[in-house]
Amino acid sequence: MKAADLLPYVEKVATMRHYGKVKQVIGLMIESQGPKSSIGELCYIHVHSSFKKKSMVIKAEVVGFKEEIVVLMPYTHIQDISPGSIVEATGGPLEIKVGESLIGQVVDPLGIPIDETPLPDGMETVITEQEPPNPLTRPPIHEVMEVGVRSIDAMLAVGKGQRIGIFAGSGVGKSTLLGMVARNTEADLNVIALVGERGREVREFIERDLGPEGVKRSIIVAATSDQPALMRIKGAYTATAIAEYFRDKGLNVMLMMDSVTRVAMAQREIGLAIGEPPATKGYTPSVFGILPKLLERTGTNQFGSITAFYTVLVDGDDMNEPIADTVRGILDGHIVLDRTIANRGQYPAINVLKSVSRLMNHLAEPKHLKAAEKVRQLLSTHSESEDLINIGAYKKGSSQEIDDSINAAPHMKRFFKQAFDEKIEFSTSVHQLIDLADKGEW
Repeated sequence: MKAADLLPYVEKVATMRHYGKVKQVIGLMIESQGPKSSIGELCYIHVHSSFKKKSMVIKAEVVGFKEEIVVLMPYTHIQDISPGSIVEATGGPLEIKVGESLIGQVVDPLGIPIDETPLPDGMETVITEQEPPNPLTRPPIHEVMEVGVRSIDAMLAVGKGQRIGIFAGSGVGKSTLLGMVARNTEADLNVIALVGERGREVREFIERDLGPEGVKRSIIVAATSDQPALMRIKGAYTATAIAEYFRDKGLNVMLMMDSVTRVAMAQREIGLAIGEPPATKGYTPSVFGILPKLLERTGTNQFGSITAFYTVLVDGDDMNEPIADTVRGILDGHIVLDRTIANRGQYPAINVLKSVSRLMNHLAEPKHLKAAEKVRQLLSTHSESEDLINIGAYKKGSSQEIDDSINAAPHMKRFFKQAFDEKIEFSTSVHQLIDLADKGEW
């Protein structure tokens, strides 16, 4: 290798290392006298475990300062940290290894396979926290992304590079819907972030919801609820960085994050720990600062696209709570899962009347749009008149619109219902929608 080829590597070599010492630990926050560092910088805390009888290195990140004191938060446990433990600054943020060999793997937020197998050679290094693309370099979205779910493809068409939210309370079918999209989508690759999930649910999602076919074309980043808040946030950043890497290779990537709410809760935990004042319903200002930066990183650029589905867990099915309201204002559409519909046994439990795709008017053909509008009208009329119909107060023939909605109701219910393992082509979904709108059945 020539000397000129070695220059980039020589420039990365640190000529000076900065160290500090742990002063105290309060909760999950570590206060250190030094080292010289900046916000977001990765540090190593050198400890000796008396229980394991060996020296170890704990990774931590600089999250704030108190005068001359550096405030750090660990990625893992803090049990072995003691006063005087050496803190070493690395001089840079967290980096992960990415490459095609990751496809089919389940990794943690540090990019390390959870099954503890070593990473293969030939991987590239990327920084987990990147800036969103320049708005003027984003090509307009003009191509449909087929997801294989009839109610979405027909009534809420999604474009390549669109970002859409799935809003629902607990137990209404968010993870199941994500699994359906991951298996059925025409995207080149799925990147799935499971943030704050129960440990039991990670394997269940992979084996039951995703299945072998879905795993073969997916990279899963898992950060369970028992892990520190910083790891949960890094799960979202790492998954986004992996999706960005493959987008820059020219692929159409499908990013799915379950859930943004738990990312916000983790950031609130960190904000409160470093002394931020609680603002809207206990959420700190930094929560509303990181959400746009995270969500705007997806979408199109001059190389490829990231189509993103973000789930939002709404407390008590309140769609106007702070996180849901903020995320809905950032994204390009929202899909609302309704508990009432789920209780009827209709899955996916999508409430079409409360859901919207902001790009559908630019993506769908005129005939498709007209049929979707007609079916929405039928749904709306039936929903408004449902109480009268159920108690027998409506007399047939009083309103042609209500009569039409009553006749179409069983066909609409059958149209929006789809088996978990059923894949429906986009063209088939549209054709069935047009038949439903024209004839009231299909």
